[in-house]
Order: sequence, then structure tokens, then C-alpha cells
Amino acid sequence: MEAASKVLEQFNVDHEVLVTSAHRSPERTRKYVNGAKDRGIKIIIAGAGAAAHLAGAVAAETQLPVIGVPIDSSPLNGLDSLLSTAQMPGGVPVATVSIGKAGAQNAGILAVQILALSDEGLAEQLTKYKKDQAQAVTQKSEKLKTNYAANFKD
Repeated sequence: MEAASKVLEQFNVDHEVLVTSAHRSPERTRKYVNGAKDRGIKIIIAGAGAAAHLAGAVAAETQLPVIGVPIDSSPLNGLDSLLSTAQMPGGVPVATVSIGKAGAQNAGILAVQILALSDEGLAEQLTKYKKDQAQAVTQKSEKLKTNYAANFKD
């Protein structure tokens, strides 16, 4: 989940970090979620491994968008987390990203994209971020071209 927090920091998005559990501390989870909107929270990112009920439990308690991150912490390498996060019943949506660190990073980016719909400054940062990503691909290609000129296809 550190990757999600790093993305939000990169975009200067204020955020909270909390460890809670739908199974081991359900009342703590409920209290946190029920007070989130009053604290100015606009999106909740919930990461969980194994049974991965956290994002669903959070979504059941709020009207805020919930992004679920399946964590690869079980003997099934996160597949169980992915399925339990993605397979929500109708009427209780959870946006689900990929398993593990890449998923956490994408959850942060998705949160920024949602927030950017109503924040022009954030939208501009996001545009620059996307351009920088494209430029990095071009730079990697140019490096390969230099190192493997005889075999390189442009």
C-alpha cells in the first residue's frame, strides 16, 4: 500500500493511512469509514490480503468511491484477494486494481484521476505525469536503439 501513498504524495494529495481489519477490528473499521466524509475524505483505498473483505466492508458503509487493492499475502499469491475484492454483489461497487505493488500504485493514480475531475490543478499535474510516462518510454527505446542498432526495429 506504500505505493498508493507515494503516488498521492507525488501529486500533493492529502491522505490518511490506517491499519484496520474487517474481521479483526470491524468496529474500528466502521467508525473510521462512517467519519471519513466529515473529515473531507473523497475516496477510500482499501488493501487486503487473504479473504480480502475490507474493501467490501468499507463499501457497504459509505457512499464514497472505494478502490480495492488485492494484496499478495496468502499461499494463493493474491488470487484469493483479487477474486474476493472484485466479486462484489450488485449494488455494492468496489473498483478493483491489480494484485500487489502495481495495484497499489494504480489505486493511487485512479484516485488522482477521480479527484482531477473537479480539480483543474490536479488535472494539469496528471497530464504532465502521463506525458512524462510517454517520454520515458521513448527514452528507453532510444537507448535500446543505440545499444542494439543492427537489430532494432523502429
